[in-house]
Amino acid sequence: MSATTDLEADRLARATVRRNARNRWVAYITLSLGVLIFAFPIWLTVVGSTHDASTIGRGDVPLWFGPHAISNYVSAWLTGGEATRTTRSVPAWVMLWNSLNMAVLIAVGKIAISLLSAYAVVFFSFPGRMVAFWLIFITLMLPVEVRIIPTFEVMVNLGLINSMTGLVVPLIASATATLLFRQFFLTIPDEYVEAAKIDGAGPLRFFKDVVLPLSVTNIAALFVILFIYGWNQYLWPLLIVTDRDLETVVVGMTKMIGNGDAQNEWNIIMATAVLAMLPPVAVVVFMQRWFVKGLTETEK
Repeated sequence: MSATTDLEADRLARATVRRNARNRWVAYITLSLGVLIFAFPIWLTVVGSTHDASTIGRGDVPLWFGPHAISNYVSAWLTGGEATRTTRSVPAWVMLWNSLNMAVLIAVGKIAISLLSAYAVVFFSFPGRMVAFWLIFITLMLPVEVRIIPTFEVMVNLGLINSMTGLVVPLIASATATLLFRQFFLTIPDEYVEAAKIDGAGPLRFFKDVVLPLSVTNIAALFVILFIYGWNQYLWPLLIVTDRDLETVVVGMTKMIGNGDAQNEWNIIMATAVLAMLPPVAVVVFMQRWFVKGLTETEK
């Protein structure tokens, strides 16, 4: 009886091992296919940026690197390609600098305003506190496209067209970040507030010495999200900026493509696209640990 039981247990154990191995292989194959689907266009872009314009213009894009990588990237970085009769080319470094400034200012501005507004809503008691919070929350229902015309009119009246201020200020306020910080601040124990009062700490000192250190991982996670949000902005920079010296890289690449005909310098466009991918990737890679920790950490 005991030998039969041992054989049955051994058979079940081996079946479990085979099933787990099969499930792992299925997971690996699925993930590999997903990586190939998402990575293949990026690979084509990187490879295309190393060939000449005539090769890509013929639709004959090889799957391996070509001999023109250095010249293409130097041309994209310094000149942005050849100018046309209607538009002049903008160097990639200028567009990248504008996008970097806009993304950083939007991310920092959103976080600063959201921190202060959430702190006021949670730790201060004043008439209309929750009314103010819900008014902020309701703005989530109004996408940029809905309020873009009145916002544009305000920028025109203030004389902020073709300026970095006009690019950044309308995009700084963030109801989402305010909501997330408010929900986090509500988890801070009341004992911290009482201890700060006993020590004689005022609101600003409590905010600086207690709230900010506890919010570091949340700030890091939001910075990554908001930086990419600012970097990928297209509609608002397209409307607010006509000076090509203030052009962002997303808008600039669209203008480089133009009508999408074979006369475009696709090698320079692809080189610019690769350069445009580097800053967001660098931010995600550099802040990955804080980003994951800020999204998953529940005990503060």
